[in-house]
Amino acid sequence: MIGNYLPRQCGIATFTTDLCAAISAEYGTARLLALPVNDTEQGYDYPARVRWSLAQDDLRSYQEAADFLNFNNIDMVCLQHEYGIFGGPAGSHILQLLRGLKMPVVTTLHTVLREPNPDQLMVMEEILELSDRLIVMSQLSSQFLQEIFKVPGSKIDMVPHGVPDLPFLDPNFYKDRFGIEGKAVLLTFGLLSPNKGIENVIQALPQILSKHKNVVYMVAGATHPHVLRREGDQYRASLQALAKEVGVESNVIFHNRFVSPEEMVEFIGAADIYITPYRHEAQVVSGTLAYALGAGKAIISTPYWHAVELLDDRRGALVPFQDPDAIARKTVELLDTPAIRHAMRKRAYLFAREMVWKRVAQGYMESFARVRSDRMESPHVQFSARITHNSLNQLPALKLDHLNRLTDDTGMLQHSIFTIPKYGEGYTTDDNARALILTVLTEQRSKQQLGKTDFAIRDLVIPDSSFRYLAFLEHAFNPARGRFRNFLGYNRQWSEAEGSEDSHGRALWGLGTVLGRSRDQGLRCAAGRLFEFSLPAALEFSRPRAWAYTLLGIQEYLDSYPGDRDAQHIRSALSRRLLEMYESIQSPDWKWFENILAYGNARLPQAMLLVGSACSDDRMISAGLEALDWLLKIQRCETNGHFVPIGSQGFYHKDGEKARFDQQPLEAAGAVSACLQAYRVTGDSRWRTEAWSAFNWFLGENDLQLPLYDSATGGCRDGLHPDRANENQGAESTLSFLMALLEMSSLPEPESLGTSGELFVASTNGL
Repeated sequence: MIGNYLPRQCGIATFTTDLCAAISAEYGTARLLALPVNDTEQGYDYPARVRWSLAQDDLRSYQEAADFLNFNNIDMVCLQHEYGIFGGPAGSHILQLLRGLKMPVVTTLHTVLREPNPDQLMVMEEILELSDRLIVMSQLSSQFLQEIFKVPGSKIDMVPHGVPDLPFLDPNFYKDRFGIEGKAVLLTFGLLSPNKGIENVIQALPQILSKHKNVVYMVAGATHPHVLRREGDQYRASLQALAKEVGVESNVIFHNRFVSPEEMVEFIGAADIYITPYRHEAQVVSGTLAYALGAGKAIISTPYWHAVELLDDRRGALVPFQDPDAIARKTVELLDTPAIRHAMRKRAYLFAREMVWKRVAQGYMESFARVRSDRMESPHVQFSARITHNSLNQLPALKLDHLNRLTDDTGMLQHSIFTIPKYGEGYTTDDNARALILTVLTEQRSKQQLGKTDFAIRDLVIPDSSFRYLAFLEHAFNPARGRFRNFLGYNRQWSEAEGSEDSHGRALWGLGTVLGRSRDQGLRCAAGRLFEFSLPAALEFSRPRAWAYTLLGIQEYLDSYPGDRDAQHIRSALSRRLLEMYESIQSPDWKWFENILAYGNARLPQAMLLVGSACSDDRMISAGLEALDWLLKIQRCETNGHFVPIGSQGFYHKDGEKARFDQQPLEAAGAVSACLQAYRVTGDSRWRTEAWSAFNWFLGENDLQLPLYDSATGGCRDGLHPDRANENQGAESTLSFLMALLEMSSLPEPESLGTSGELFVASTNGL
């Protein structure tokens, strides 16, 4: 929550503090932070909720605050906007903060001007652009936004100014607190400044006292700190002099202090009539007026914008600006007719039940939820992404720093916190199988480049890493069950007796890659033994992705050992299952293997294309191409045409809604491999284009225009959320990118299709 905060003395500070307290009371306190603005060098003694504070006039402070919010993974920012609380012309410094944020922004507009000056117009227009949603506290504010600033009404939420949930009490209950028992009390409270018009009430008092001699007028509140620093307490002194001049000095009581929320309840509670005699109409929000309405007070006000709206339907009385006589007449009328006064009070109190802080907190959370929903359906590109150039259709240099960082003596660690390995999550067979594939392929590429560069690719990898990853698979295999375990804790304890079918399939894929590509005799012998022991279990698998991963591994193996009849039999059985599943489920509008598009989707048609090509099975090739073509159409942005993988938050059920987020690197890597396999099979350059589209997703051609690849580390961010990239760089994401990069780097030119040369990937195989 960005906005001033108590103990700073201003209305925005009170509002922000009350709003935070209301949200915490209704929804819990976890991760609700406040970020106020300091208008003095020494700042304020803030409570624990304030984790950071802005220096009002220091532009650098705003950028630092954006960085702080970003690396703390804040889900949502709610800006309390008022021109005067931020530095720069018309408070323009706040734009520096908003431009740097990676999360959604909901802005509450405390002031909406009908005739802004050029600086105010510029600031407001950019805030409106950078905000996902806007909250206003009056219908007139919404009208101004739509008519003057051309904001669509669908972007605006009307949430009233919050008020305490006070009981409907007789004013006499509180009067003894102030020594005014038996008096008829008029009240104005809030920070004093010359535009408040309090002098008009003082000038009205002689006329009021001629009819009701027991009237006192309480003025509660300190002089506004900015006015005090600029002009001193001249305004209060002028009011006191005026009261003395017109002979009502003893009937005017000044409480010259900042009124706390607790004291405010007592002051308002003691009032018979609350008066806001402001001098100008251009005020779309008045917190003091809202509080008085919520307490069920009889109210007299000048017709500034918020008052006209709140006091409609006889919830209060309006008098002209700068008209003491009108104030006097209306006050006497209300004091003369208690029935009218009490009916006004009741109407005000009942109306304000929808303004209590509990309901306001709910309104804010509903607005936040709309943002999340909107972002899921229509991604919003961050300001920083809009001004950043992404290098598309270019392959970055292979950089394995982060891969090596995630590798220890045991194997590939599963997760990271940002770029730091997360030991507590341990290891998986899934990731070590992927890592084994990658290191074997880099070794193969290194041999192909031997003598052509100053260093070999293998020099980028931790020595003997292939042995380490293969040793992990050996350790993961449970011979008693013929299955691989998957999750190994950092304490070197397995969490299950056997892992998922998918993890077993990936292990077979890794072993097959060693047998098909590695030239290290020790690796091949160890992998061959483990492949022999673990392959039979694949016939019992029921999950199509496990079949696909196994087929990718079997084909790698058979490319080097084509005569193995057992492997041929298992390849035939699994590929037939996959084909029959597709043919039994696909329909004209759903050309897929299951009634759901879930994860690792492109690996299914890739396996069919790979096996169909090896076996010269046109039926299988045709089905694979048809499924892949349909998948790519489903995973394409209808507006801009870029690659949009199926989101992991719900996936895509047939006849259901397609999840857009979270988008995973695993899907982009699979699409690259499948498209390149289709290119190898058909020679159609359209598939090269599709492969580049999927690869460019890593480089920033995506819904948020944010690169997933981190050129500084060589790692890959863990995916796209609706509002930002996941800044953690785990093993699955990093390996997915690197595997896609290696395959794209081996992509033959159209005229070279089917030749060996410097190609990294064999002409019939995908990763």
